[in-house]
Amino acid sequence: MDCKTASPSYVYFSELSKSQQPQGRPPFKILLAFSGLQHNLPKSRGYNMRVFECKEAARALLCASGSEDAPILRKVDPGVYEAQKCILDENLAKRAEHYFSEMKRVVKGREAWARGDLQELGQLISASGRSSIVNYECGSKEMIQLYEILLKAPGVLGARFSGAGFRGCCLAIVESDRAEEAAAYVGAEYERSQ
Repeated sequence: MDCKTASPSYVYFSELSKSQQPQGRPPFKILLAFSGLQHNLPKSRGYNMRVFECKEAARALLCASGSEDAPILRKVDPGVYEAQKCILDENLAKRAEHYFSEMKRVVKGREAWARGDLQELGQLISASGRSSIVNYECGSKEMIQLYEILLKAPGVLGARFSGAGFRGCCLAIVESDRAEEAAAYVGAEYERSQ
């Protein structure tokens, strides 16, 4: 989804012929690791506060640039963010950093995918997961543990939460020939950590 234009970009994997695949892209699998958590987003974790803080960061940055656009971070030019980010308090700065660094990771991730560079794509996915924890400050203890276990699993190229990180799954890109080994490692280590 292009957040500037709100236009989707579809990839139909079943319709891609081998000639459309970048040469040299190694085979891979997607591993979904379920945390066992199924409850709703907890109010005590402040997820709605994160949304509010993003709006406040946008409001401050747009005001500093003289813009009267709606307070949404996608309305803030990245150059304005770089020039004005010093005006944000610590929490707003973290939320904006997550948003703008995520935009850069998405662009770099599309480029890495197009080149068939799964190593770089995996690193970007993992950096996205880390930013969700450090800058957006989301994720339950269990989901953070699962994410960290995935990063240590054999053959895992990159991992992150699927969603906000309070329940559900983490996903990982895994070297195809090591997917079963990675799944077994994650299952055993996650069970041990509980």
